[in-house]
Amino acid sequence: MPYEWIIRSDEAPEQSGASSTSPAFRLHLWPHRSLPRRGFVIFISCTCLLLSLPLLAVLGSPVLWALLPFPALAVGGVWLALDRSYRDGEIVEELTLWPDRLTLARHGPHGQRRDWQANPHWVRLELHRSGGPVPNYLTLRGGPREVEIGAFLSEEERLALHGELQRALSA
Repeated sequence: MPYEWIIRSDEAPEQSGASSTSPAFRLHLWPHRSLPRRGFVIFISCTCLLLSLPLLAVLGSPVLWALLPFPALAVGGVWLALDRSYRDGEIVEELTLWPDRLTLARHGPHGQRRDWQANPHWVRLELHRSGGPVPNYLTLRGGPREVEIGAFLSEEERLALHGELQRALSA
């Protein structure tokens, strides 16, 4: 799953009298990548190879120079579209739980950052099975507003995250 828990190892997370210098729990969430960077290189290489095969028939003639811009534009367009997709998907959410506060920081594309914090005693985790923008919409309510968490996760991943977050907040 595209998230990982980091639990403080120096003491048990159930101890509420722990110092608040280091968090008891930290959760990192990120969107799933169906095409890793290595796959991107392989895909672009194969696309260049396959688009250059028809050009072998006109190799050495002036027609090659008339046809060459079209495959170059096609490869360049695919490259730019995939690169844009990678940049737009650079979302990381970090949920940090201390004994006295809970923070959620969302690092979005293009350097956008949104922060939220509340007292963990008053935070409620809500799973909206229907009625939200997506099925199994997961939100944290506490403090001045309600925030979503893991909107980029699949339905099953949000369900699994709901159970894990519920256990972490109750501890």
